[in-house]
Amino acid sequence: MAVRPFLPYADPRLHRVATPIEAVTPAVEMIWDDMIDTMEAMPGVGLAAPQIGIMMRLAVVDASPGRGQAVRMANPEVLHASVQLRAHEEASPNLPGVSARIERPRAVTVRFLNAGGEIEERDFVGLWATSVQHQIDHLDGTLYVDHLTPLRRKMLVAKAAKLARR
Repeated sequence: MAVRPFLPYADPRLHRVATPIEAVTPAVEMIWDDMIDTMEAMPGVGLAAPQIGIMMRLAVVDASPGRGQAVRMANPEVLHASVQLRAHEEASPNLPGVSARIERPRAVTVRFLNAGGEIEERDFVGLWATSVQHQIDHLDGTLYVDHLTPLRRKMLVAKAAKLARR
């Protein structure tokens, strides 16, 4: 297991759709292990493989209070989303030092290939739902700042670049 480096915001891989996987293999399990180690080192509540330069539709999420309950997902897709929205301050290690309040559905039902290689459908609520949606966005080449107005996005990206130069 290893903590992997994050791609910078400008890296074109972050803005591309990741490739679906066919099956859970030992290589996929090792990537998930590294992703969990990397997520824990942030600290964060989720991580998508493209954030660390792996262009596969893999994500991990752990919004549990005590940690240690990471959900490993391959090819996740939202089947249902609640009408009720939840606002949350979101950030990304790919754009360090900045964050923005984003509204997303409060609850989602997601289908994914789980760590056992089986198709699973699971309901996520609150921070879990926010994180799952955030990770699926990454798998689709979208970052949380893409949900902002162009001016707000430009300001946050410029601020992050300024902080990086310090």
